[in-house]
Amino acid sequence: MVELFSESVLRVIYLLAAILFIQGLRDMTHPRTAVRGNLTSAGGMLIAVAATVLWFEILSPAVLIGGLAVGGLVGAGLAIKVEMTEMPQLVGVFNGFGGGASALVAGAELIEFQTTTAGAFPGDLAIAAAASGIIGAVTFTGSMVAAGKLHGLISGSAIRYTGEHVVKALLLGVAVLAGAYIVIQPDLLAGVLQGEVVPAFWVLIAAASILGVMLVISIGGADMPVVIALLNAYSGLAAAGTGFVLSNTALIIAGTLVGAAGMILTVIMCESMNRSLANVLFGGFGEEATSEEMDDIYEGNITETSPEELEMLLDTAGRVVIVPGYGMAVAQAQHAVAEFAELLDEDGVEVEFGIHPVAGRMPGHMNVLLAEADVPYDKMKELEEINPTFSQTDVVIVIGANDVVNPLANEDDSSPIAGMPVLNVSEAGQVIVNKRSLSPGFSGIPNPLFAKDNTSMLFGDAKEALQELVNEYKENSS
Repeated sequence: MVELFSESVLRVIYLLAAILFIQGLRDMTHPRTAVRGNLTSAGGMLIAVAATVLWFEILSPAVLIGGLAVGGLVGAGLAIKVEMTEMPQLVGVFNGFGGGASALVAGAELIEFQTTTAGAFPGDLAIAAAASGIIGAVTFTGSMVAAGKLHGLISGSAIRYTGEHVVKALLLGVAVLAGAYIVIQPDLLAGVLQGEVVPAFWVLIAAASILGVMLVISIGGADMPVVIALLNAYSGLAAAGTGFVLSNTALIIAGTLVGAAGMILTVIMCESMNRSLANVLFGGFGEEATSEEMDDIYEGNITETSPEELEMLLDTAGRVVIVPGYGMAVAQAQHAVAEFAELLDEDGVEVEFGIHPVAGRMPGHMNVLLAEADVPYDKMKELEEINPTFSQTDVVIVIGANDVVNPLANEDDSSPIAGMPVLNVSEAGQVIVNKRSLSPGFSGIPNPLFAKDNTSMLFGDAKEALQELVNEYKENSS
């Protein structure tokens, strides 16, 4: 509302919001300050949204407060209800909503301009609107498919078919042509066709939405975390494009930050798996191993152990490394793991945690879970730091990890994970692997580590197995 503050004040508010976004992003780079960073960024968004709504008189203050309250309750409910193991798909849904909102706002601006202004929509803004529509629609449907794959609502297998790339190219072509029509139509086809910009925009949205589905269903579930990160970047680009359409500085800055952060995260994850982005998008990674392949490696070569035997083994250990994985997250075993590590530490055993960048379903997944259980940050060691120490480690306990400790990455050039940086746990004196079964990881291939002479399998739910180990350790230490 103009009476509340001037345009110059609005720009200052947007600048303040942008500063809060940047500071929040900076704080989220470290576990100690991540919560503060999240709150700082959320505060910046609240300020930007409130200022925009009031300035443009979109809603009355009462309706604004009501909307924020409803949205806040929904967000709080999701935050409380959703497990940490489901965070990637929740992030995917949020990405999708962001992309969809950007596309719809860009379309609404086109409609409003066409119905209230006789002149042509400015070319630069038309380009931004078309780009936002394409990217936003791809992000929305692609994110929903990715979230569905991660949540098990859609098959995690890569759905491939003859001519799939031709179909995708045609859909992209239709979307781009519709966007080009939106940009050039007012100047070249004025008069009779003046009212066809908006229908062209919906053609663009429809083609891009189908394209989003086609792009993601052809990617295996193993690569969905990378896809989520990439779609996060897309949602930021869509938001930035809409910011240009609306001449909204805060939206441009926020979208650019999200786009850059998402792309950096995508690159980090691809490097952590030694794969190119093109291979992720078009490789169909994650085919299940056959029972014959599994039997060739495992049959007659698996040694089982128990919490009682493991407790006796640990009596002579001077250094123990714990490698957490997705199985720990599923079982919510981080508190039992933290208690076990604390018991070892109290008995003078050197304990560290080996963290792989893509352990779990998103970067930092294991760090967040362990931090939640009050594991000291200085005990969490990244791959480059922990790998040289395994040869001096008495016992490694792998909890629910699979692909990130698979030696095939170093031993078999034909393996789907060949060249992927892995934790070289087999170099330790003894390796204990806790898993429910011998089922393959996200890559769909068997793990020869399980059959090595210095490896024993502790089958069972991670939380139950670790709690039983804790009880055994306490009983024999008292």
